[in-house]
Amino acid sequence: MSRFLLIGAPGAGKGTQAERLSETFSIPAISTGDIFRFNVKNETELGKQAKAFMDRGEYVPDTLTNDLVRDRLSHDDAKRGFLLDGYPRTGDQVSELDSILNGQSTKLDAVIQLTADTDEVVRRLLNRAIEQGRTDDNELVIRRRLDLYEEQTAPLISVYAARGIVLMIDGLGEVNQVTERILEALATRGFEPNL
Repeated sequence: MSRFLLIGAPGAGKGTQAERLSETFSIPAISTGDIFRFNVKNETELGKQAKAFMDRGEYVPDTLTNDLVRDRLSHDDAKRGFLLDGYPRTGDQVSELDSILNGQSTKLDAVIQLTADTDEVVRRLLNRAIEQGRTDDNELVIRRRLDLYEEQTAPLISVYAARGIVLMIDGLGEVNQVTERILEALATRGFEPNL
């Protein structure tokens, strides 16, 4: 069983690597954005609550986000393992995730941190903004998002580093190279793909 958390700055290639790891290890990639969209689309009780906040342009509060993640991790496909992307984002959410996993008599096995040079990430995101027609993604906005990521993520990394489960992976280079780096690092911890 493999229970992973994938952390990386915007533009570090998290989405691509999450898909690949999900497939390689035969575990669901679980992102809070996907959870929100699924529950809103299917008009679940939690989805209706989340939609009310989203419709007002507000962040979905931690308590509701925690409930949505707790519910998603209780699904059968997550019992054999999972890859979290986008959660936890705060110290309180780390504690809540610990509580959820303790309730299942399990814990995170590895935290995969994709690192990338800030200037390279800015270049990537500016290119993506041009390709996708995102006029609001200028260099100032992108750098602010990266600063926020650093502020919010550094404390999480230190918590998981103290547990000895952080794998720092260079997120720059060809997609296949990055995937190989992740798989090699996981293999050193005894995690082999489900082939």
